[in-house]
Amino acid sequence: MIITVSGQLIRGATIGLAYIIRGGKEGKVYAEELVTSGIFNHCRNPLYVGNILMLCGVGVLSNSLLYVAIFIPFFLFVYQAIVLAEENFLRNKFGDKYNGYTATVNRWVPSLKGISATFHSMRFKWKRWVLKEYNTQYIWLSGITLILLFKYAELTQYDTSLRNLLLAIILPFLGFVYLFVRYLKKSGKMKE
Repeated sequence: MIITVSGQLIRGATIGLAYIIRGGKEGKVYAEELVTSGIFNHCRNPLYVGNILMLCGVGVLSNSLLYVAIFIPFFLFVYQAIVLAEENFLRNKFGDKYNGYTATVNRWVPSLKGISATFHSMRFKWKRWVLKEYNTQYIWLSGITLILLFKYAELTQYDTSLRNLLLAIILPFLGFVYLFVRYLKKSGKMKE
């Protein structure tokens, strides 16, 4: 749990402090500006680091050798390929500014030096975090709930009726929260 929660915390801090427009436009890598503040001041790819930690934590928690031995290396390969393509794009677009950034900030391993100053110098935008992460949170929390209740029967003292009751409460609750936030976002009633 510590591994996967760490991944969520890194993603949350990244999105809440300094957000980048993720993804691409028309199937191509895209960036309006070079974002180097917030968690990006400590790691060039904090969202991917968070994803990798979340995936590794889920693999360990599910106690699946197949997942850890096959899927984790596959995810690492995919993320490395994505990062290399993005770095090439950023280097071509921002030139020396990007090269200077890469000379001082690690690609994968976050540096904790100055992290306190980062948090104190910026305001955490919780609405942005909720609006950008509600889908990830729903999938992650639902998955963790299922893993914990099915793989760790001792949590419910091996009582399947208690497990089923918890599933009947937790999963619909998560679904309701997901749909509610989605409604707020799509209707414009909640904005960053």
